[in-house]
Amino acid sequence: MKIQILKQQRRRRRKLHIRKDIFGSNERPRLTIFRSLNNIYAQIVNDIDQKTVVSASNIDKEVKALIKPEMTKVQVSELVGSIIAKRAIEANIKLVAFDRNGFIYHGRVKALADAARKGGLEF
Repeated sequence: MKIQILKQQRRRRRKLHIRKDIFGSNERPRLTIFRSLNNIYAQIVNDIDQKTVVSASNIDKEVKALIKPEMTKVQVSELVGSIIAKRAIEANIKLVAFDRNGFIYHGRVKALADAARKGGLEF
């Protein structure tokens, strides 16, 4: 149990270190992600208006229909990244500030970010 608390504290420290510099504006909103054990969520947030502009996750109906049972979590993350990029382009958003939310840039986080870049987002 102690190890889980330590991991949470480390992630919280990394998150605060990252968030002090990243701020979403009207011209460049913030692409933030959350990775749980089974799911991954991405949303584009305008911090000035405190509104979520676009969101996507692997529990959305549109994304769930595209997920096959043999897909790995990394492949699902790539799918969510491409969906968030497609929705952002439809909402006239090309530039974003990437907020990895304290998670290490590796695995599912990296897959989502790379897929979003391939989809047309710039960060």
